[in-house]
Amino acid sequence: MSSVSNSIINQSSVRECGVDAIRHALKTIPDNPGVYRMLGEKGDVLYVGKALNLKKRVTSYTHLNRLPERLKLMVSLTASMEIVVTSTEAEALLLEANYIKKMKPRFNILLRDDKSFPWLMLTMNQEFPRLLKQRGKPIPGAVYWGPFASAWAVDQTLQLLQRAFLLRTCSDNVFASRTRPCLLYQIKRCSAPCVDRISAQDYAHLVSQAREFLAGGGQALQQKLTQEMEQAAEDMAFERAALIRDRIRGFASIRASSAVNPTGINEADVIALWQEAGESCVQVFFIRGGRNNGNRAFYPSHDNSASAEDILSAFMMQFYENKIPPSLILTNIELPDRELLEDALKLRRDGKVTVAVPQKGEKKEVLAHAVLNAREALERKLAESVGQARLLSQVAELFGLEAPPDRIEVYDNSHIMGQAPYGVMIVGGKEGFERRSYRKYAIKGPVTPGDDFGMMREVMTRRFSRMARGEGKEDDSALQKPDLLLIDGGKGQVSAVREILESLGITDIPLVGIAKGVDRNAGREWFFIDGREPFQLPERDPVLYYLQRLRDEAHRFAITTHRTGRSKLLTHSRLDDVPGIGAVRKKALLARFGSVKGVGQASIEELMMVPGINKDTANGIYGYFHPEYGR
Repeated sequence: MSSVSNSIINQSSVRECGVDAIRHALKTIPDNPGVYRMLGEKGDVLYVGKALNLKKRVTSYTHLNRLPERLKLMVSLTASMEIVVTSTEAEALLLEANYIKKMKPRFNILLRDDKSFPWLMLTMNQEFPRLLKQRGKPIPGAVYWGPFASAWAVDQTLQLLQRAFLLRTCSDNVFASRTRPCLLYQIKRCSAPCVDRISAQDYAHLVSQAREFLAGGGQALQQKLTQEMEQAAEDMAFERAALIRDRIRGFASIRASSAVNPTGINEADVIALWQEAGESCVQVFFIRGGRNNGNRAFYPSHDNSASAEDILSAFMMQFYENKIPPSLILTNIELPDRELLEDALKLRRDGKVTVAVPQKGEKKEVLAHAVLNAREALERKLAESVGQARLLSQVAELFGLEAPPDRIEVYDNSHIMGQAPYGVMIVGGKEGFERRSYRKYAIKGPVTPGDDFGMMREVMTRRFSRMARGEGKEDDSALQKPDLLLIDGGKGQVSAVREILESLGITDIPLVGIAKGVDRNAGREWFFIDGREPFQLPERDPVLYYLQRLRDEAHRFAITTHRTGRSKLLTHSRLDDVPGIGAVRKKALLARFGSVKGVGQASIEELMMVPGINKDTANGIYGYFHPEYGR
């Protein structure tokens, strides 16, 4: 942000550790608000904190007798500090959240699951705007409604909004090529502007109503439509009255499509924290336009000594680091830094934000529902964790591991006659499948079609060469050392992987091969480990089921990755390889010449007649199809 000072005080050359390093840093730390970072000997970020007075806050770390054991350990590992000065404490709070999410310091409370949320988007840069689902970076000028907790929630709402507003959802290509109304028009979910079944003026009126609804004016809009329906009935315009009636029913469906739809709350996030057995669950409910857009559970990573207030404050700042907060946030815990939190969120929203703990009425009932969901979600997770921990202990006993594995990596390949070959890695551990750690490896080769050993050799080399060299940050998932490698194959595959790892100087990772055997009978798999005879497990053994799930998940991921890569090859055009030719020019060229072959046979003068193709671009296209040109 512009008000953050660019001056950074860094004592990276200081050799002292612990209190001595902090005292050395204090010589140049100012009394201003800002953010401080504690670094280890290798430059890794141990902790990120903010303060109204940096000097006073950092000084507190020199009084070890006043610190809890966790912070004493952090101080002992500190070798240097970095300081960033801000104008206000609220700006420091925002910057702190940004750094924590980016650097994932070891001693901070971390929001572990931060997947992007889907939104409903109404495009506004077209004559007939489109209503659709969208993730990722916002598009300037579009109108958004959300966020939604899941793709299912936004899809369900999109279908209901189609009935209420009859706006198109089709792509621009489909819209431009229609010659008659599609099925959505027949089932009264679209007004068919593609074939002029509605005028631009009337469609603009629907868009205006949709924007009013997305802005929270649903009840007023429904009253207007009721009046229009009654007036149409009085005017004997029964078809129009019936159409409006169907739209009103669409509004009723929107209001009734969720378990919790508070009539007195137009826009709010309901955030409830529940703690048990040293673990925490945060449930977030999204209420927009008086409707529940779904909920999602989060499990922040924190020390057992962290208080509920600290956990919730840290969660909220990291959660809203890349999201615009609503005007009202309801929580079940009174936060001591509530005013500071509101000031920081106000900067994110560019408007007032209220954080409150409701004491009565509908808001309290909604919050109680969120607390109940948080408690049940955490209880389910704890029960699953106990079962998962028992399975991992049994895996360690079966394969002779020193301890239950925290990280199991499983590898598989997929291709069809060597086409679109991919290798994949999936990861399992205490939390089940760790999908954020999955990796895809497009095989670069050269590899003979069908050479699974060659594909595995390339995947393993790419996976472990950087780890062997010690490159990258400690928290990079791809560089973490696995506790067990599970290979889909028998003795030959295990030996090949062992040779690859040994060539990289890695000899201490246990390897296990899992194969169905000559009869290809699932449930009677053979296991291969160096130094032991191949063996099988009883058909109903829980460990067998678990290892099968890991193998099958790797197989599923490999197949879906291969299919995606193959579909890209099937839709690839030679025009995609021509420098300077994007989607728009490609479409114009194909529309003018009919095919890639026609483009290749065109002269420079003919190419220049295509919109968007100047002389230089025409020369480039002609030269691509005629390599001898210009020699």
